[in-house]
Amino acid sequence: MEEQAIRNAKTFDELLDIKYGKVGTSLRDAYDAKANFFIISEMLKEARKEAHITQEQLADKIGTKKSYISRLENGKADIQLSTLFKIFETGLGKKIRLTIL
Repeated sequence: MEEQAIRNAKTFDELLDIKYGKVGTSLRDAYDAKANFFIISEMLKEARKEAHITQEQLADKIGTKKSYISRLENGKADIQLSTLFKIFETGLGKKIRLTIL
């Protein structure tokens, strides 16, 4: 049944609804949280590489350890919003804009 529904889905949102449930359900919320964290970790990794600095150099700039930067980039650690701002703005010279929907 699910396979047929997946084949008939016309949008990515429909696929997510089938696989993880509608927005607001616990399974979908967990999926969305993991997906958002993955996006942030990839943005961090890409911005660091664009700045031509190592994980260790970034860690030194913001007063943390290389292992923490590595865990963030690999999706193995949670991040506080204040730390995210510190990494991008102080460590990488980027601006962050936060949008709440």
